[in-house]
Amino acid sequence: METDEVLRLLQDVAAEVVNPRFRSLDEAEIAEKQPGDLVTAADHESEELLTAALLEAYPDAVVLGEEAYATDPHLIQRFVDAEHAFTVDPVDGTRNFVHGSPDHAVMCAEVVGGETTRAWVWQPQHETAYVAERGGGTWRNGERLTRPPVVGDPVGATSRRRWRTGRLGDLPQLRNTWWCCGVDYPHLIEGDTDYLLYGHPKPWDHAPTGLLVTEAGGVVGDLEGNAYTAWTHTSLIVAAADRTTYDRVRQAVAADSRLG
Repeated sequence: METDEVLRLLQDVAAEVVNPRFRSLDEAEIAEKQPGDLVTAADHESEELLTAALLEAYPDAVVLGEEAYATDPHLIQRFVDAEHAFTVDPVDGTRNFVHGSPDHAVMCAEVVGGETTRAWVWQPQHETAYVAERGGGTWRNGERLTRPPVVGDPVGATSRRRWRTGRLGDLPQLRNTWWCCGVDYPHLIEGDTDYLLYGHPKPWDHAPTGLLVTEAGGVVGDLEGNAYTAWTHTSLIVAAADRTTYDRVRQAVAADSRLG
């Protein structure tokens, strides 16, 4: 499938099963995978449609969907073993979606040998599409994006409450993210925050969005300085506007006992 075809697929699926339920979910359409981890009928139906379309186009690929993984944890190993794979996040920011916030997204990434080669993020309520191709840049609704320079001390964001207490070395105190990787990373690219700090990253969250950042000039990696890939398994990753910010943040995080 061409890059624009996959984007249209995400947009069509969102129009069919996600948007009609926005602020219209019945209680029976909401469940918990575990305490506080919400899932909805829109998540399930969106993932089924996206997975079926991708497998029709690429029958030999492995599709790692967030909800499929929840019922079959062995799927992650098949994903890692696959030469060609896709990740699917059917409704990134489900909690936002359930509570009526427009800050949610439908996301997909193509992965070859562990490296993300193409990425799609569709924010249906904002009607904004972010697309990236390895070596081809990051684009928002057809306009190429480049991360603006950091001015002054870098300001960061995280969704982890315990990380927002106190400060990381001499860095400004962390603030809240937008509780959705498909919204957080675009805010980083557009200069609304200078770095993001995440724990226990999942491929469906960070494979597509990580490519958006790196193709816009940013850096995503672990505390040892290794670049993030779809196969990365670590406790913490940092997404930053540039190499200098990334190195400064990861060193501050490594020295902070609260984040160990």
